[in-house]
Amino acid sequence: MLRVAQSCVEFSYKAASAALFGILLLLAFVVTAPLGYEQHYGFYRYDYLLFYALMIQCGLLYLKLESWAEARVIALFHIMAMGMEIFLTHPAIASWQYPQPAIFKLWTVPLFAGFMYSAVGSFFARSLRLYTVSFKALPKFSHMLTLAVLSYLNFMSKFFIPDIRYVLFGWSIVMFWKTKIRFELQHHTIQLPMLPILSVLAFIIWLAENVSTFYKIWLYPSQVEAWHMVGWGKLGSWYLLLLLSLVLVLKILGIRSSNGDWHLNND
Repeated sequence: MLRVAQSCVEFSYKAASAALFGILLLLAFVVTAPLGYEQHYGFYRYDYLLFYALMIQCGLLYLKLESWAEARVIALFHIMAMGMEIFLTHPAIASWQYPQPAIFKLWTVPLFAGFMYSAVGSFFARSLRLYTVSFKALPKFSHMLTLAVLSYLNFMSKFFIPDIRYVLFGWSIVMFWKTKIRFELQHHTIQLPMLPILSVLAFIIWLAENVSTFYKIWLYPSQVEAWHMVGWGKLGSWYLLLLLSLVLVLKILGIRSSNGDWHLNND
């Protein structure tokens, strides 16, 4: 019983540490809500969130809680996400909007927005190291990258051609059905199927999304007049976005052997 309790404590501590970027960012969404739409000392709420996110990133690197290799892959995901944000918030598309003003922004997207995606990449990168993660029966990277790229493109192409998300869901299930994730707790290796873990993570991000929209970080069209919970359908979007982030992290930070085993590159 004691070992179980110790394992739970260790798991929770490492999970909180891996998600530190996201947790700190989410807390800032709540704390800065009273700033509203008004300018304060020359800047707006979104601008202060940008400064804050930059401080978190610099702090993680300075304290060596995040490596430069991890920061590079997170930055890549950040850039890709900003491109998607700019497209999807364009007035002609208007999938969602950032309702408050900002000085530092690209077209319709405040610059801090990319850091919300960086938090996801940071979680994956730090989790791999903190939990000493490895994978069994991981698909070939060429297959995973094809799925990830098509998922990314589908977020935007679905406005012009048929939405293929259900095809992508089915493909991901077939592709990762045999994939196992292994991590260490209390010097014991635990092995679990990958797909349920991704589903749980998508649900956690969906909860964070509800907190974010409640505090008007961004709003979907149906939330402009009055806030309501984000629809369950967004779980699928987060699932595909998680796949994109995970594939980038695995490709850049680790090594896959010919038999499908993957481990972190410690060089």
